[in-house]
Amino acid sequence: MTVHSDELLQVTVTAAEDKKAMRIVALNLKEISLVADYFVICHGNSDTQVQAIATEIKKQADMRGVKVRGIEGLDSARWVLIDLGDVIVHVFHRDEREYYNIERLWSDAKVVEFA
Repeated sequence: MTVHSDELLQVTVTAAEDKKAMRIVALNLKEISLVADYFVICHGNSDTQVQAIATEIKKQADMRGVKVRGIEGLDSARWVLIDLGDVIVHVFHRDEREYYNIERLWSDAKVVEFA
């Protein structure tokens, strides 16, 4: 079963919301990068919350048959990178998000608005 990138984006954002992720931002990279269609960026306020957010995103992707290409940083829970192919998720600890500010690095990307 193939999940379209727009649907995968929604699944990812909903999973992050379910675990109370903070400041969820989705960037549309379709016209500016070959890396992925979307980046999702969010943060948690503790190591435990960061791990819970990342675990829920992986669980929801697995339930839909989406191949998780890789997860980095889950043990340290400071910056977890989840590669879902067309959607790449960055789950930060609050302090790391402010430091790296990757939204600024991808400022050419359009922010996706959710209803």
